[in-house]
Amino acid sequence: MKSLSLVETFLVYILYFWLMEAIDVLIKYWGHTQFRLKQEEIIKQVIEKKDTLALMPTGGGKSICYQIPALMSEGICLVISPLIALMDDQVRFLKSKGIKSVAITSGMHYNEIDIALTNCIYGGVKFLYLSPERLQNELVQTRIKEMNINLITVDEAHCISEWGHNFRPTYRHISKIKEIIPDTPILALTATATTSVIDDIQNNLDFKEHNLIQSSFIRENLSYVVDNVEDKKSRLLKLVDKIRSSVIVYVGSRKAAKEITNFLLNNNYSANYYHGGLAAKARIERQENWTQNQTRIMVATNAFGMGIDKPDVKLVVHLELPSTIEAYFQEAGRAGRDGKQAYAFLLANKGDVKKQQDLLRLRYPSITEIKSIYQNLANYFQLAENVLPEEAISFDMVNFTERYKISILKVYNILKYLEKEEHIKLSEAMHSPSKLMIKVNNIELYKFQIANKYYDNFLKLLLRSYSNLFYNYVIINEQEIAKRFNVNNKEVVRLLNKLVQLEIVKYIPKNNRTQITYLKARKDIEKLYFGEKKWLERKGYEQAKLDKITNYINDKENCRSKFILHYFGEKGSKQCGRCDFCIHKKREKTKEDEYQRITNQLAAVLENKELTIEEICTSLPLINEQQLINIIQFLFDNDKVGKYGNKYQWKGI
Repeated sequence: MKSLSLVETFLVYILYFWLMEAIDVLIKYWGHTQFRLKQEEIIKQVIEKKDTLALMPTGGGKSICYQIPALMSEGICLVISPLIALMDDQVRFLKSKGIKSVAITSGMHYNEIDIALTNCIYGGVKFLYLSPERLQNELVQTRIKEMNINLITVDEAHCISEWGHNFRPTYRHISKIKEIIPDTPILALTATATTSVIDDIQNNLDFKEHNLIQSSFIRENLSYVVDNVEDKKSRLLKLVDKIRSSVIVYVGSRKAAKEITNFLLNNNYSANYYHGGLAAKARIERQENWTQNQTRIMVATNAFGMGIDKPDVKLVVHLELPSTIEAYFQEAGRAGRDGKQAYAFLLANKGDVKKQQDLLRLRYPSITEIKSIYQNLANYFQLAENVLPEEAISFDMVNFTERYKISILKVYNILKYLEKEEHIKLSEAMHSPSKLMIKVNNIELYKFQIANKYYDNFLKLLLRSYSNLFYNYVIINEQEIAKRFNVNNKEVVRLLNKLVQLEIVKYIPKNNRTQITYLKARKDIEKLYFGEKKWLERKGYEQAKLDKITNYINDKENCRSKFILHYFGEKGSKQCGRCDFCIHKKREKTKEDEYQRITNQLAAVLENKELTIEEICTSLPLINEQQLINIIQFLFDNDKVGKYGNKYQWKGI
């Protein structure tokens, strides 16, 4: 055996000590003693400062792949993520482990962002989460230059690709961060990507060299089932009654989430609903109740599930057809994370396909309609040409649709199109609570209170009710303050606004509306260009995606798992043996084997003999009588058994 050189021996030792350190961090914060899937390989690449694309299935533990190397290195990890709920989940988890983390979200005011970024420079923060839109902000970029960034993590990296299932144009600009911190490695993470998307991600992020680490998409414990039913509610009841575990039921709208939850509650099942329009407090509370098994069934839109690692989900049911294989695979994959048998049921029929086809048509209105809405939007906001508003603008979509006599769905889809073309950023309606911070220091506030007795008691109440008002924005409740101060809600708001004018406090009122941020100055529609060719390409691409999932539910010749794996490029996969197709084939094979066994016994009994049905049944007492009669009749019809009077004789095959 060849002995190792001195350099090779040194490298082996380095690798050994590195691995021990990584496992120590894993044990300390996660309580696990070994890595899963490709985690160790990905972490090693990150430590070696290589740009890396990690393709891991849902539940594969992607977050550990950036959190562990970031904790092992000096400095802060920058995490770019598309969902506020996902960022909040991760920050809450890290803080519970004693790891300082910050998320900069769309609900934050300029001053809050300023404080958070300052803490990232001087406050020992290890993880900074922000959206790709925030990354383009000048203040954010300036502050990032002052930070010691050890790793850039791009979560849900498929959003970069125009051919991904959830394209977000702002992801295309992430690579510009390399101009600010050129030597920092990038780790891109996704659970779903086709070959073209994989290439697109690495090219767009300017990888120094292509570097893909990919886990198999095989889920050996998950049974995929497509159920073509009309009465979905009855089928759902049978499923949740038969598979007794934590359950996720995916629906296509917020209205449906509430409706199905009420249906389950009326049938005495523990259930609640979840969607992006709920207040942050309600989302957190419902998610925690479900995670802790206080609620058994979560009925949700696709806003639920990302970043959630609940191991004991045995059943995921889709009551409506997802628009892509990627979306279905990701959502179905939230079942069976403990490695035990689990089920993903897709309840779909022809009506679901038609509904998706109709929605696709609505998502692609004419260029003339798009320009008309763009102009109406400018009129609605009283926005002059060449003006670029600095702040997001609150948008009452219902009022807008009523004023201009347009359907709300058409308006929504056109706004999403304008977002893809990077004219605007649409932040969907989400509850943003009121926040307050004292602007002056303790001494200045005390002097103000002495000089202004009118505000003294009110300020004392605020200080008693909320801690840390001098250091950070604190969420407040005007109604609660009004009750304690024995005044009405309007009076509290008036007092707070007066204190803002006097430069004593900073006050951000609550906001429940959709917000629109202009990314480009408002243009005259005659000068507005939309690439119709690109528009048609996108529509054709989405149609092809929809055709794929339609083929999936209609396919009667292929294993479900094999179909999905083949879609993601795993060509040599075998039949899973667990999906509805494989089980049906097993049953057919069992019937064939049983038929052959009985036929062989009949041949032995009837060869050179003529027997009545009664005599045959007596000769073969271990075979079900009706089954035996059916097979004799089949053999007679196919001229393999002869009948002479009331007696049968074997004729041969």
